[in-house]
Amino acid sequence: MQAETYQAQHFLWSVQDRVGTITLNRPERKNPLTFDSYAELRDLFRALAVAPGVRAVMLTGAGGNFCSGGDVHDIIGPLTRMNADELLRFTRMTGDLVRAMRECPQPLIAAVDGVCAGAGAILAMASDLRVATPRAKTAFLFTRVGLAGCDMGACAILPRIIGQGRAAELLYTGRAMTAAEGESWGFFNRVVEPEKLRDAATQLAAELAHGPTFAHAMTKRMLQQEWSLSIEAAIEAEAQAQAICMQTRDFTRAYEAFAAKQSPKFEGN
Repeated sequence: MQAETYQAQHFLWSVQDRVGTITLNRPERKNPLTFDSYAELRDLFRALAVAPGVRAVMLTGAGGNFCSGGDVHDIIGPLTRMNADELLRFTRMTGDLVRAMRECPQPLIAAVDGVCAGAGAILAMASDLRVATPRAKTAFLFTRVGLAGCDMGACAILPRIIGQGRAAELLYTGRAMTAAEGESWGFFNRVVEPEKLRDAATQLAAELAHGPTFAHAMTKRMLQQEWSLSIEAAIEAEAQAQAICMQTRDFTRAYEAFAAKQSPKFEGN
């Protein structure tokens, strides 16, 4: 799959000015996910590992909502009729989507409006940065359908973003987190008016896309890897990572631009 020219089947995908944009596009149902869209999203994020023309990704939904989670008729109903092996294949596949999002080298920005529920909340959580509107309502509502809050890495990732107690409340109760709560708790990096959402998220993605691509990928990798390291091991890992970044042409370009009192133009190498 060539990510830059990929023709998506279950969502919209476009690339412009180094920014790839994924738009979940079933607005009449508030953009739910299906078995096929889960798998296609996973495969696209895997392909981004070898997509030099894409240097940042923006993920959003059409029609004033982000994503309502797994489609009730296309996913929830069939799941109730599956055997144990089939269910495990499904839950591993959805978890693999989050793993692919975390492992793709590009910074990933979620632009969240309206409903952001269930697996939709997970997609926002698994992104690197999140921009929302005041009407965004984010709900990890798995307990509302008789499931545990530990879905697709939520019990590992969400506490690291908003804290253990706040994450526990959302995962136990399934209640919606308001945009104001999300911003004050650190889940949302910023909140903007609905008409400004797409532009704000795209501008943020573009700023990152024109930054030092190799260094951004290293930052993303270390943010993930250092969860399981001691402080001592993390300091050593960062020393090695930064020494690698210092060997890039972008590092030299930045110095030369500074010396010439100019803005650096990063090329990603």
